[in-house]
Amino acid sequence: MLGGLAKFLKYSIGLILIPIGLLALYTWATLTWVYSSGERAGYVQKLSLKGWVCKTYEGELVLVSMPGTQAEKFYFSVRDKAVAKRINETVGKRVRLIYEEHVGVPTTCFGETRHFITGVELLDNPKIEMIQKDELE
Repeated sequence: MLGGLAKFLKYSIGLILIPIGLLALYTWATLTWVYSSGERAGYVQKLSLKGWVCKTYEGELVLVSMPGTQAEKFYFSVRDKAVAKRINETVGKRVRLIYEEHVGVPTTCFGETRHFITGVELLDNPKIEMIQKDELE
């Protein structure tokens, strides 16, 4: 009788631990493998700490391409507190956000978006020089 119970417990524990281990391996793979990476420039409009259990920083970057066009929003997540602090210091200023895109993350516990910010750079406002019409001739 004891041998049958031990066999059942091993089978039950294996039935539970194998899927948990596979899910953990899949989650690790999606968070370490980068699908794409790049940069976006614009104005950080919002950065907030969100989540019930897993707290992540979620934000919006407003991309302005040309005057008079509709602004596009770039939604992003930040997992590093130091990067989030730097972004918070630059809210309302023109910045370049360096991001990595992770596809297939199984839960929003790691971030609500696919785009994770890894760096931020404050862009200087370039001085725009007016060229007079006679200077062109």
